[in-house]
Amino acid sequence: MSSLNASKTRIPPDTFNRVAYNGERVEIHHRSGASLFLISAEDMELLETAEDLLDLQAVHKALEEMKAKGESPLAWDEAKKRLGL
Repeated sequence: MSSLNASKTRIPPDTFNRVAYNGERVEIHHRSGASLFLISAEDMELLETAEDLLDLQAVHKALEEMKAKGESPLAWDEAKKRLGL
């Protein structure tokens, strides 16, 4: 993830403070219709935790599927070798 110093952005200070200190989420629209969101560091941590949990669920599902097929996971060294890394 990249980061910027707040002083290098054009985010109005009151908006910055509402997000950083009050946990408000702010959607920013672009004329093309695309948008982005400003979220607090706490919300970002929650989002990353949710992503980690989803990844973990996918790993468990893949391992269950492999077990049902009588397969076993590869050691990391073997996987790198097969991928030519």
